[in-house]
Amino acid sequence: MKDIKVLFGRRIKELRKNCGLSQEELAEKAEVSSKYISRIEVGQSFPSIETLAKLADALNVELKDFFEFAHKAPSQKELKEILNSLLKETDEEKVRLIVKVAKAIVR
Repeated sequence: MKDIKVLFGRRIKELRKNCGLSQEELAEKAEVSSKYISRIEVGQSFPSIETLAKLADALNVELKDFFEFAHKAPSQKELKEILNSLLKETDEEKVRLIVKVAKAIVR
């Protein structure tokens, strides 16, 4: 089973994006640092109950909503975001290879 902190972090990120908030905006609303939000989203930190309550208020959700992370696979939009993120981190040679493979798959 995946680490609960990682699953929780992904759920926070999902809820944040659903609200159209950046990490900085969520941090401001929840009165925490944006670095802390980042650490939560990647599963490096787990918030206290007080911070959970602030995050819930900032995201306009109930506490239980934070733990509903087993219900869905990544959407097409999320998959594209993942792909874009990977492409940004890849050198030109690998990007060219990825494009060739993608073209072969799509045809």
